[in-house]
Amino acid sequence: MRYLPLTDADRRDMLAKIGVTSIDALYDDVPKRARLSKPVDLPDHQGELEVERAIAALAAKNLNAGQAACFLGGGAYRHHVPAAVDHLIQRGEFLTSYTPYQPEVTQGTLQYLFEFQTQVALITGMDVANASMYDGATSAAEAVMMATRVTRRTRAVVSGGLHPHYGEITATHARFLEIDLDLAPPDPEGNEDLIARIDGATACVIVQNPSFFGHLRDLRKLSAACREKGALLIVAVGETVSLGAVESPGAMGADIVVAEGQSIGNALGFGGPYLGLFAARDKYVRQMPGRLVGETLDVDGRRGWVLTLATREQHIRREKATSNICTNSGLCALAFTIHLALLGEEGFRRLAALNHAAAVQLAERLSAIKGVTVLNDAFFNEFTIKLPRPAAGVVDRLVERNILGGIPASRFWPDEPALANLLIVTATETNTVAEMDAFATALGEIL
Repeated sequence: MRYLPLTDADRRDMLAKIGVTSIDALYDDVPKRARLSKPVDLPDHQGELEVERAIAALAAKNLNAGQAACFLGGGAYRHHVPAAVDHLIQRGEFLTSYTPYQPEVTQGTLQYLFEFQTQVALITGMDVANASMYDGATSAAEAVMMATRVTRRTRAVVSGGLHPHYGEITATHARFLEIDLDLAPPDPEGNEDLIARIDGATACVIVQNPSFFGHLRDLRKLSAACREKGALLIVAVGETVSLGAVESPGAMGADIVVAEGQSIGNALGFGGPYLGLFAARDKYVRQMPGRLVGETLDVDGRRGWVLTLATREQHIRREKATSNICTNSGLCALAFTIHLALLGEEGFRRLAALNHAAAVQLAERLSAIKGVTVLNDAFFNEFTIKLPRPAAGVVDRLVERNILGGIPASRFWPDEPALANLLIVTATETNTVAEMDAFATALGEIL
């Protein structure tokens, strides 16, 4: 093959140098029970044209969010991304740039990351933000680990309104770090008592606002309870556009804020790539994961940017690191920065208002259907409805009518019968009145 230039003689020389007789011998340390006894049952290699046709045929089986009336949310949201965003991030100096280890040749990258940090700090109401994480879920896990370092405690209280994926990722990290997670059951009603679960051993409480089920809550009392017990309050935000309308976590007393930044500048993309936002109080900056870009002056007194904090332990002494994340979602962060800069403060607030208004209109239509109940007293652009029958089957029927009608809670908790009839529904600025009417009409007929 032209892509594998090694000859058989080359391979023999390499194996002889290593001291083994065959390629298979390189895998002797892998237990036999973990090795395949025969080739995987997959089609043989194909030419480029054949592969394109095969992939296109697979893709045609999907009903994507742009082909239907889409009311999906659950941590990934369909928003309009201006064409300018995609055009600008595909400039060669952005698209192919690497981690800015050498500030003298990466001032452009460092500057936009500095602007990104500023934007994140502003919308979250926090003192300082890092130069992005992988996604909202890993940001949540990193926040819990950071809280245990700050407080020197090992117990974390996890809200039942936290996105289940965030909880699962956090549990995976906690398992190997001896962090005791107090995981609450799902909270579709939005009435859990987190304050009662805080004690003197609690490192942090992590709560989502709006919650996974769409509930909005005032976090001030929870923040005060955390301070009284010496615990940190971590607020997760799954829908970043909500920060244009809802009071910021920082204003309500959060110590650490994590968020999924996909909503701004980044298309759905079948689950990624996305980017995680991470912000904290200034006094905790030394324990903050990831990296921090700062502003400085060069030897000639000109404004410039550098990596102010980037712990080398992440690369050479991993057990001493503040994070296992050694890079950032740079291109996604740039898309976020460009989109938010295009919106400006006024545009960001207006976008949030449009989202809330659309959700209110949809909730009014759906709640008027016999047997449908909206569980939320307050919400942003996402809410939960209770149906008179299992939601999964209803969603399948809606798909037949070219409507992506929300996410059944049973998709995340298949073993919870009490959640089987719950459907999590989202409306954004992309949904038209005609789509909402079609959704309500179809749902009424199916029920």
